[in-house]
Amino acid sequence: MRDVIIIGAGPAGLQAALTLGRMHRTALVVDSGEYRNGPVLHMHNVVANDGTPPAEFRATARAQLAAYETITLREGSVTAVSPADDGFAVRFADGTTEHAPRVLLATGMADDLPAVPGLAELWGLRAFTCPFCDGHEFAGRRVGVLGGGRAEHLVRMLRPIVGSLTVFDGGELDAQARSALEELGADVHSAPVTAVAAHDDGVRVSAGGEVDVGALFVTNGTTRQRAPFPEQLGLRMLPSGAIEIDEFGRTSLPGVSAAGDLAHRAAVPGIMAAVTIAAAAGQLAAAGIVQELAMA
Repeated sequence: MRDVIIIGAGPAGLQAALTLGRMHRTALVVDSGEYRNGPVLHMHNVVANDGTPPAEFRATARAQLAAYETITLREGSVTAVSPADDGFAVRFADGTTEHAPRVLLATGMADDLPAVPGLAELWGLRAFTCPFCDGHEFAGRRVGVLGGGRAEHLVRMLRPIVGSLTVFDGGELDAQARSALEELGADVHSAPVTAVAAHDDGVRVSAGGEVDVGALFVTNGTTRQRAPFPEQLGLRMLPSGAIEIDEFGRTSLPGVSAAGDLAHRAAVPGIMAAVTIAAAAGQLAAAGIVQELAMA
């Protein structure tokens, strides 16, 4: 039986595995092949990997993990995690079960996009949420913001980067909020967005007419846990929809840790989705697990 089962093989899970491997702790890393940044062509704002394709990043990490004899990678999907006499039982879709005294959840969040025809096809390519990750690539161009709820915040973030901003609020905002955006230099289109599509090297937005922008930043999507394990284990959750953890990634259930954008401390106002943050969380969670195992 291994020391830890890591469910998820994105930056958080892979970094946790590396940390455990270097401490000669045994771990099984489960890779479902589903990743939040799966559609993305290039990662950005990742030191030493700015512009690296996510698949290449994962392949390099997996190749490096092969040097650590105590780390095993397994392709497949986990369907359930439950407490067992010897720690936790992890059941796979093929009906097999693995056991370990510690489990690290690194399955991440999933994005639910607003119901705009064509948006899913552009996701991660010309439609984004994070200005840190994708704003610079559209420097000096006209950029669209889809949704009104967080539009002012995003406009303020993008204003020093892009050439101009157009907010498609779909009629969500009142006159005062629209006026505030206009004072920041943004154009506001309140007609409903009925479709978006790739056009030349940008996006054509249908909203009471056609408007061409270089890219869309989406403010009115939602996120959810990608996997059912937090609910299965009865973990304490935060208003953001993320798992509550302490400084070392420990959840409310002893023996279960979490790392990546699926979890954060209560003191943090919300989910922070970034490769470097996820990797750092994986390292902290693994370090906490190593300390607990050493003291057992």
